[in-house]
Amino acid sequence: MVAVPRSLIDRIPRLLQGMERFSQCAVLVVGDVMLDVFIWGHVRRISPEAPVPVVEVRHETRLLGGAANVVHNIVTLGGRAHVVGVVGNDPFGTEIRSLLEHVQVPSCGLITASDRPTTVKTRVIAHHQQVVRVDREDVRPYDAQVVKALVAAVETALPETNALIVSDYAKGVVSRELMDALRPLAHAHKIPILVDPKVPHAHLYHHVTVLTPNTQEASAMAGIPVTDEASVEAAGQILLEKLQCRHVLITRGPDGMTLFGAGTPPFHIPTVAQKVFDVTGAGDTVIAAMALAAAAGMEMQDAATAVWVNERLCSFCGLCVEACPYGAREMNEDRRVAEVVYALCRGCGVCAVVCPNKATKQKTFEPGQLFATLEMALR
Repeated sequence: MVAVPRSLIDRIPRLLQGMERFSQCAVLVVGDVMLDVFIWGHVRRISPEAPVPVVEVRHETRLLGGAANVVHNIVTLGGRAHVVGVVGNDPFGTEIRSLLEHVQVPSCGLITASDRPTTVKTRVIAHHQQVVRVDREDVRPYDAQVVKALVAAVETALPETNALIVSDYAKGVVSRELMDALRPLAHAHKIPILVDPKVPHAHLYHHVTVLTPNTQEASAMAGIPVTDEASVEAAGQILLEKLQCRHVLITRGPDGMTLFGAGTPPFHIPTVAQKVFDVTGAGDTVIAAMALAAAAGMEMQDAATAVWVNERLCSFCGLCVEACPYGAREMNEDRRVAEVVYALCRGCGVCAVVCPNKATKQKTFEPGQLFATLEMALR
């Protein structure tokens, strides 16, 4: 059973009321869309050509990645989403469009670039461990014509949205020209801008509503080492003043999250996880939940607490079902959650490793000791 902090339990009734409004909210995601490919296999020998393992491929999983994963998280949390980004004129770009349409998100905001490929991250996993990652990408900034097309797509989508996310993976979409166009557009439509940042682009994020760096990003952008509570608070205040953001939410892994706002004391949300695996997509979950909460009209402290709740809820992506070697995970269509079949579970922990939302934890390596979501623990 999860030991949930009393301060957060007291907020849950209000949070649930706000989360019921998620279905009425639409979020526009602008950023670097990509395809995440997982190749699953076994290693039985070392290559005679070089001292590297030979992976015998068993199956392959393809998922929305980058900004497109943020879109997927918004939909699985019950909201509506639009996306603006760039794909290449290739089969991977076509697949991203197809995956978006599968979750009922229009792909008309995707610009096709003829001079570069769709960004693809391929992870090869054998025996529950990542063997290698292969990236296909071209990270040059886009030319003025593509930026103009991106801004036009944003202008088309904004009237139907309640919040704007900038999902920056430093793959070329986010630029000074784009950010300078987004700020007045969002202001004119009275919607918040939330940014999941990359350190090299720190100078682009001034005057946004919420910035969501992790500890390492906050340290680099603030220009100070972050090693304890005092330095976290110092970094948060520096970023507030330096970038003139309304709020900064520093995600701190096993140490929880801390929300900063001008003129208000820091608001800390502790973690309850016994063991946390930092995996692909964790930051995408934070920004998706925060944007939906803001779009639903929650105060920022409640919105940050909603992130804490939703970060530990199953997003129904199916990755754990694909990965489980014992067939011990199955989808519950009614509850939209991937549940554990305890009779089959061997406690190997692969579901905890691959879960992009940290919805599955493992307290021990004994069979039957997995729990699927915070929702299940609170029942």
